Amino acid sequence: MNILLLIMDSVRASNTSLHGHEHRTTPFLESLADEATVYETGISPGSWSLPSHTSIFTGYHVAEHGVTGAKNKLEPGHTIFERLADEEGYSTGIFSENTWVTEMDVGLKETFQTVEGARNIPYVEGLDPSNFVLTEGQGNYAGYLKRCLSHDHPAKSLANGVVTKLAWDYPQYLPDSLKATTPADVYVDLFLDWEETRNDSWAACINLMDGHMPYEPRPEHDNWGGKRLQKLQQDVDDQVWEYLGGHRPWWEKRAMEGLYDGTIRQMDAQIERLVSTLKERGEYEDTLIVVTGDHGEGFGEKSQVKPDVRLAGHGKDVHEAVLHVPLVVKFPGQSDSETVSAAASLTEFPRVVDAVLDGEWDRDAFVPDDGAVVASTHGLDEPSQALAEEFCGSVMPYGGVSRTVYETTDEGVVQYQAWEDAASTVRIFDAKTAWKAADTDDGVVSETFGAFDDLGVREESEGIDAAEGATKERLKDLGYL
Repeated sequence: MNILLLIMDSVRASNTSLHGHEHRTTPFLESLADEATVYETGISPGSWSLPSHTSIFTGYHVAEHGVTGAKNKLEPGHTIFERLADEEGYSTGIFSENTWVTEMDVGLKETFQTVEGARNIPYVEGLDPSNFVLTEGQGNYAGYLKRCLSHDHPAKSLANGVVTKLAWDYPQYLPDSLKATTPADVYVDLFLDWEETRNDSWAACINLMDGHMPYEPRPEHDNWGGKRLQKLQQDVDDQVWEYLGGHRPWWEKRAMEGLYDGTIRQMDAQIERLVSTLKERGEYEDTLIVVTGDHGEGFGEKSQVKPDVRLAGHGKDVHEAVLHVPLVVKFPGQSDSETVSAAASLTEFPRVVDAVLDGEWDRDAFVPDDGAVVASTHGLDEPSQALAEEFCGSVMPYGGVSRTVYETTDEGVVQYQAWEDAASTVRIFDAKTAWKAADTDDGVVSETFGAFDDLGVREESEGIDAAEGATKERLKDLGYL
């Protein structure tokens, strides 16, 4: 039995045609759904990559593992991939340019025997600018130069900085391999090459970053964006904070959904190629395939719990746009289509894997036994606090812990949100339709989260040094020379 976790980074359910989006972004997922299980309300455990992946890999809620920033590190021995390797003899691998899972010292890359990371910097042995920005913030050019000069490969580190700057400001002058976003086909190829050489059962995670800022669909998939939006994206210095601070109009952010949709179509096409190859190799029927997102993306939606706050990007709110993700599961041997309407949690992934290995899975496998699906955010790190102060004048609307609980009732799925002294109840009709029903959560959030304990699986991290990889969340204005 093989395990394949396919994560479309930053993809929200509402922009997939699988969930009724007006643009045909996911035709392959629609066809896969004919012989798979579709969870109509799939919920990511966190609002950005690090806490979300940690929960998916471990089965622990974010409130239990506490890995929420660059200075946190998951202790060894708590992930499903480690257990599969140590106890079941599986080969394990991860394939992604997402810095958090392949390079940062947060305890996730060590989970896998094979790690295939960044392919969009010319010198992997040099300093990776994206990692520098994660801890030091944007615009710290002198600091980056100083770090380069003290590095074992100063010239190559400086070259990485120049290429990274070009990738953001002048992508038309760079080959695809050096753009800010490495296309999905690169990591699908890396996985397929690895899978072909496996002589035993394997378990892999592929995180595709096409849907993460900046949105760079290739021409054959850029069906709803075009050159005007590409130019607009290039002209924006900060894809999040310029909008949150009111320095650019919100219609621009909304318009960029066209480019975003193209990246989703691009990933869908590569997932189709991957699945077709597994079928050709005779591996498809014996593989658990989970296709999902680690979180969604905001394009100007209004927060349902924070007064006067709108969403740009992700990581700062518990809105449906950020948490409601596609979740399509092809169980081994499954041939009939199934649909689950109850709220489902990606935190259940390790338990689903165990159930499949025991031959005891069912259609509701991703629905927690206790029925409660939870997610949370944990405020701003130091670089983001500085940006909030620079662009918005205050960190207050974007800081603090936000928590949410999804419950499935006879009337459908209800989301309870809480932040500081504010709370709300949101009724969810489908991935595209939800409305605020009340300015209270009836105490559900505090009661639910009050039952969680810190499991003591987190330690402090040394930091980033020269880790490889590429994150796009805050990589915007890196003019190092």
